[in-house]
Formats: sequence, C-alpha cells, structure tokens
Amino acid sequence: ASALAAAAGGRAAALARVVEGPEHLRGRALTVGPDGAYEGGFGAHPDLDRTVAAEAGAFLDAGRTGTVETGEAGSRCGAPVTVLVETSVPPPRMIVFGAIDFAAALVRVGKFLGHHVTVCDARPVFATRARFPEADEVVVEWPHAYLARTAVDARTVLCVLTHDAKFDVPLLKLALRLPVAYVGAMGSRRTHLDRDARLREAGLTERELARLRSPIGLDLGARTPEETALSIAAEIVAERRGGTGIALTGADTPIHHDARTPARRTGSVA
Repeated sequence: ASALAAAAGGRAAALARVVEGPEHLRGRALTVGPDGAYEGGFGAHPDLDRTVAAEAGAFLDAGRTGTVETGEAGSRCGAPVTVLVETSVPPPRMIVFGAIDFAAALVRVGKFLGHHVTVCDARPVFATRARFPEADEVVVEWPHAYLARTAVDARTVLCVLTHDAKFDVPLLKLALRLPVAYVGAMGSRRTHLDRDARLREAGLTERELARLRSPIGLDLGARTPEETALSIAAEIVAERRGGTGIALTGADTPIHHDARTPARRTGSVA
C-alpha cells in the first residue's frame, strides 16, 4: 500500500518482495524510500531487512529493477533468499543551463527521451515561457544558485550551454561534485581549455574534472541546433547505457549493453 501511494503521488519508492526462499518468507515485502528509510519487513532476522533495504536503496537511486540474492540472516549465511526489487521513480531530470537557441532544440529532445526538463538562465529576457513552451520549468536565476537549491539524483543530467566563464565556473564547480549521471558543457576546444584552467584554479581535482563531458556531445558533425541536440542526447544515452559511441557497422561490440558496465571513453566533441 505504501509503495502504491508513493507511485500515485509521483514519489520515488522501491518495493522489495521475497520471490524465492523459505516458505514462511515468500511474498513478504518492505518499501524503501529515497532517504533509505523502510516500512514493513520480512519478519525474519533484522539484518535481512537492513541488507535488502540498503540494496533496494541503490536500485532506487539508479532507477533500476532487479533481484537481490542473500541469505535468510541478511548475509550469505542461512537459507538462500531471492528478493525482487521493483522501483517506481518520477521521470529523470534534465537541467539545461543557458537559454540559447540550441537549448530549445535540446528541450525537445530531452522531452522525447522522457526527461523532466528545466531551463535555467539568469537573464529574464531570454529565459521565457514563450521561447521554451515545451520545457516543464523555466527558471530565471543564477545557474549555480539554482543548482544549489534544487533536487538532483543519480539519474539527473546537467547540460551547460552558456559557455560564459562568469556562469560556467561557479556552476561546474558545484555540478562536478554532485552525484548526478552526466555533466556536459558546450564550447569550442579553446573555450574548453580556458574553462578547464579556471576550474583547476577553483580547486577541482583531476578526478572531478574527468567527469566533465566537454566539448559536449558525440562527433556527429553536427551544425544546426537540432543536430547538436541529437549529438548531446546520443552521449547522454551512451553514458546511461554503457555504450561506446562508435558505429555498430563492422564493430564487435554488443548492440545492447549492461547498464552497470561503464562505457569505454572514445572522446567527446561538439
């Protein structure tokens, strides 16, 4: 009931139910929220509840459904138990920073991919509902200030299209330290090098900088806003699904990847 109520209210929840194991446990369930708190239980060893709740929380954070194999006592000890974890999550967020023409095309592609899309820009003359009618939200605020107060998770993608240091540097300094799925920034290679130097001066580490996809997008030879939006979307999908970004023709890579397998980096260009 609590899982259904969360789903109906557009809140994230994971339902963990025993599908294989001792007869007295089969069908028993607990619900896990995004904060890790859980409701219900299996009525067995308390470590089983805690172990499954932690695993279900990880599934929920990634928006995935799958099974957990453990023991009746919450470890590999005891009778084996298989728990099915079903997640119900709201649409993943795409936040587009920079209310430029390319942003309008990216909004359309983001909506097509099922994202809840927000456009944010500090300039009220550009960030208007009339220019972005398909966006779920249009926010007039300094980008880094908005990102600091809004909710993000492991499925959130952040697309920085401003290529202006006064916006980019404070925004990316924060973005690259958040547990989000993707951070990409638009700009020429010269802009990228200047931005990289500024971010290093701001104290970002090599590991943090390695998360930045810049110049944003895959190499499709894109020129128009629509083609560029497709390039960005392709990179986001590759990051999410573990793709390589190379052509399938003549390749020996699988067509469908395990989402848990990291993508091999192939370079990222505008």
